[in-house]
Amino acid sequence: MQRVEIYTTRTCPFCIAAKRLLDQKGVAYEETDVGANPELRAAMMQRANGRRTVPQIFIAGQSIGGCDDLHALDHAGKLDALLAG
Repeated sequence: MQRVEIYTTRTCPFCIAAKRLLDQKGVAYEETDVGANPELRAAMMQRANGRRTVPQIFIAGQSIGGCDDLHALDHAGKLDALLAG
């Protein structure tokens, strides 16, 4: 299983939905809450090519975008292969 990282804030409904999908798939992920830490958000933005919104999701170090992007990969049948490496 590939390493999955997700940058979130506590009350973001899109973050909750993305984590729910990963949980349903049994995927372990590393979560970083950027809500109260501007330095962590700046690091996230640098990794995500300037994107400010959460969640920002990385699989095997590759930015895949946010919640909608994660669900689109799943609906296209590409997420499982990406997670498996």
